[in-house]
Amino acid sequence: MGTAGHEDAAGSLRAAISRGDLPPGVRLVEADLVEVLGVSRGTVRLALDALVAERLVERMPHRGARVRVVSTAEAVEITECRLPLEALLARKAAERVTDAEADRLRAHLDSMTAAVDSGDVLKYGELIQQLHGLVAEAARHAVAADLVGKLQAQLVRHQFRLSLRPGRPRVSLAELTELVAAVTGRDPDRAEAAAVAHFRSVIAALSQPTPEPGGPA
Repeated sequence: MGTAGHEDAAGSLRAAISRGDLPPGVRLVEADLVEVLGVSRGTVRLALDALVAERLVERMPHRGARVRVVSTAEAVEITECRLPLEALLARKAAERVTDAEADRLRAHLDSMTAAVDSGDVLKYGELIQQLHGLVAEAARHAVAADLVGKLQAQLVRHQFRLSLRPGRPRVSLAELTELVAAVTGRDPDRAEAAAVAHFRSVIAALSQPTPEPGGPA
């Protein structure tokens, strides 16, 4: 496979890291990836090189590659970089959202509310990631969405930890309810402000000492 092959392989790995299927610290064995992805060893190496450049993967001397572990301090810095991009996407989404996309956002918010009400914080964490994807889709801003995707993939462990923190799901649900209302109400200023408020809240939560293991912001 040529360039497209290694880009597709890198995309598959990036998505698996973003979903948490390949958690931080897990070893990425080339022979296993060849079998799973159905590509050549050379293609796997090129894909891993691309993810090393994106800081999603790191090569360990004499031990191969692994999914990079991101410290809490670095997670804060990544989220600070993500904030203005998410604000831009929210603004563009409010300007460009279609009626069908607005309906999907409202329905998705209902699913998020049900997950919080039932105490299913892991499901809620997954739904948060999907919500940001729906907003990005409505925004139709490929550059910002691509940059956010690459930053987001580095934050999986920390995002899921936040959703397990007592009281945090209710806080983020209120923030994201405002975001959805602003986007579906086609109010760009309000949508941008809602995105900024949510990600500032995420940064503040990340900066606090956390109990043990967790789900998305």
